[in-house]
Amino acid sequence: QVPLVESGGGSVQAGGSLKLSCTASEYVYRLNCMGWFRQRPGQEREAVATIYIGGIRNYYADSAKGRFTITEDNAENTLYLQMDGLKPEDTGVYYCAARYGDSSYCGHSESSFSYWGQGAQVTVSA
Repeated sequence: QVPLVESGGGSVQAGGSLKLSCTASEYVYRLNCMGWFRQRPGQEREAVATIYIGGIRNYYADSAKGRFTITEDNAENTLYLQMDGLKPEDTGVYYCAARYGDSSYCGHSESSFSYWGQGAQVTVSA
């Protein structure tokens, strides 16, 4: 079974919305920490938002605060990223990731995440 499968990328105009989904295998979902990262053109991959499954203390990058929302669906082993008010600078490849977590906060260190999705292209036009 593929650990993480993403869907929901696409092209929108500035100000529009997209919702990314990431369905995890049972094993990976029970690792507790999941998140969304992105790689914008010409830039390194960066954390967008992370969540401790069943917890309440999430991480959001400053660029995502107030516009993006990370949520989980435990019944479907699925992670979501609702993106509203999209800007051209949000354009990039978005990756779902997971790692083992034993505290209530997952942080935003890319190197600590062990499992990665295939990536979903998000393109925002002006």
